[in-house]
Amino acid sequence: MLKKGELVSFRPDIRVVDCTVRDGGLVNNFFFTDEFVKDLYNANIKSGIDYMEFGYKASKDQFDESKFGKWKFCNDDDIRAIVGDNDTGLKISVMADVGRTDFRNDIIDKANSPIDMVRVATYINTIPSALEMVEYCHKKGYETTINIMAVSKSNDIDLDDALELIGRSCVDTIYIVDSYGSLYPEQMRRLAEKYLNIADKYNKHIGIHAHNNQQLAFANTIETLTMGVSYLDSTVSSLGRGAGNCPTELLLGFLKNPKYHISPLLTFIEKHIVKLREEGLVWGYDIPYLLTGRLNQHPRDAIQFTKEHRTDYKAFYHFLYDKEC
Repeated sequence: MLKKGELVSFRPDIRVVDCTVRDGGLVNNFFFTDEFVKDLYNANIKSGIDYMEFGYKASKDQFDESKFGKWKFCNDDDIRAIVGDNDTGLKISVMADVGRTDFRNDIIDKANSPIDMVRVATYINTIPSALEMVEYCHKKGYETTINIMAVSKSNDIDLDDALELIGRSCVDTIYIVDSYGSLYPEQMRRLAEKYLNIADKYNKHIGIHAHNNQQLAFANTIETLTMGVSYLDSTVSSLGRGAGNCPTELLLGFLKNPKYHISPLLTFIEKHIVKLREEGLVWGYDIPYLLTGRLNQHPRDAIQFTKEHRTDYKAFYHFLYDKEC
């Protein structure tokens, strides 16, 4: 597959999706202040960001509301308190996990909601449930995506079958998700080609959501971008679970579209991200996340290792390695 675009040009089909609150909420249980979220919203507008993901539509029957901030649940009224009528070019998105979202009760008609896009997160073995959710949200009037998580653990036959099913659905965008930050650009290139073949066949868009366990989130994002992937996820200062994600400010610095501006994000970082680090919030590349990424494992063990302030990296590596045996 030929690369699309040149380094000094820009593609008008590119869409940048800010996931700072949603993925970053996994670091602090979504306890962001309204000021943080409002300032990020305004910075995204000024920076030319295309979508802002506010968080999850999580089931209140499954998750204790007292243990999480409001963006774990993304009530429409809470979003509207931040965005008002959102008379801007920035669209609002939320994520809905298969099996963890009471979507028939909590996702209302688009005409009555500030939300523009619902992103359905699924594993390969729950694709039928994901398609049911997408069909429901599509009928309600929303843009939709299906984000196939942990794709690095999927075999080619299952992935091909899943993509064919998704391609025949009403979904707008299909996401490549490197949940464990284990994939290299060469692997991403092959995956992008597979996904883009389905996109061409069924007239879909393809997106990328990368994690930075091996410091490849940005590299993998721009590698798939050159292949034709058009929806690019990122977070400000890489704020996100474990090793974090592709940094928005780094991505905007690469993209050549004059609609994107980095300065508003730098102001936001000065005011809010520096403060989060000073308060002790921990995220970003570190040896434990490198090791889980290298071994293609969920970062939960690395997250716990980091919380315990451990530095016995060799022992941790052998612990992870033995889990594979």
